[in-house]
Amino acid sequence: MPADSNALMPWLTIIGIGEDGLAGLGDEAKRGIAEAEFVFGGQRHLALAGPMISGERRPWPTPFDNTVREVLALRGRKVCVLASGDPFFHGIGVTLSRKIPIVQMKVIPAPSSFSLAASRLGWPLQGIEMVSLHGRSIDLIRPLLHSGARILALTSDGGGPGAVASLLARTGFGNSRLTVLEALGGPHEQIRSAPANAFNFSNINPLNILAVEVEAESEARILPLSNGMADTLFEHDGQMTKREIRALTLSALAPRRNELLLDIGAGSGSVSIEWMLAHPSLRSIAVEANPERAARIRRNASACGVPGLAVIEGSAPAALKGLETPDAVFIGGGGTDDGVLDAAIDLLPSGGRLVANAVTLEMEALLIGREAQLGGELTRITVSRAAPVGTMQGWRPAMPVTQWSWMKP
Repeated sequence: MPADSNALMPWLTIIGIGEDGLAGLGDEAKRGIAEAEFVFGGQRHLALAGPMISGERRPWPTPFDNTVREVLALRGRKVCVLASGDPFFHGIGVTLSRKIPIVQMKVIPAPSSFSLAASRLGWPLQGIEMVSLHGRSIDLIRPLLHSGARILALTSDGGGPGAVASLLARTGFGNSRLTVLEALGGPHEQIRSAPANAFNFSNINPLNILAVEVEAESEARILPLSNGMADTLFEHDGQMTKREIRALTLSALAPRRNELLLDIGAGSGSVSIEWMLAHPSLRSIAVEANPERAARIRRNASACGVPGLAVIEGSAPAALKGLETPDAVFIGGGGTDDGVLDAAIDLLPSGGRLVANAVTLEMEALLIGREAQLGGELTRITVSRAAPVGTMQGWRPAMPVTQWSWMKP
């Protein structure tokens, strides 16, 4: 046996516990609690498992410390961590696994609140949108609001369902049916339903999950699944990448899961927002020198369900110093100089992608020169829209856009 084999032996047991407490646990889970020298958990978890705990009780601090230093300090001892439901579904198991190899853990999950809610409602889990709003912005529910959708949302507290109801009512989803499922699996379980526009429940248990059956009104603010969302979905002052150009720009940027975009001269933030809407794992940093536009980007990000969009107020290239290495960079068409383009190229790793749009002759000349020097692909994009010409209709062309897309060797 290798000398370091003890370092690989499980010393940490993570046990999911429901509102039914010890009655819902199997023998292995009970043994893990009873044999632990130290038992961590919320006050509620420790109370539920109380009769089985013989070791030292360690309640989590408030606010919760994501570094879990106290657990790490006991590495090699018999430690038990109690969690709600499934520890690896928006739970403490995810946090601990960032610090502790899985081979050093034994995990015994219980049904998650999502599973319990689906079983009460008779909803197939594979057909449900699930989102955790626990400690997060309720705006994250916005991209899921499509007529006919079924959503299960884990809230932070007793006020969460009412806040979601208010959001739905003011964005055109007031007829959606909301069901609050409280303290599932325990003696205080309660299930109540009401439409969003008539939601007035009080004394909601902080341990709740909200089910939404989405019904959209004719003017509902629906965020489409495709690139190139309507310009009217964004607050802007005219400084934005317009719908058709944005769709082609996102296509050229070709987002892939877990990637980071750097959006230089972000304007309204529309490119960053659509990048992040493509998949929940995608992130973006929007750099904008104008403070009013930077504030507008933040508002647009919340209104479009991506409140995690990072906004940096400052002028490039100075504002780019010290930023995390991006996987892709977008430079808008309002105009730039060699310094910004060079800084963007320097930031990219090998295989990183750059897309730059030009609407001015000066910027176009710069991009044509870089394509001749570095390669890549130049594309001229022209869009015309029908508009009145007297009593008839004619085509009015928008400013043409020259786009350079390039991958760093």
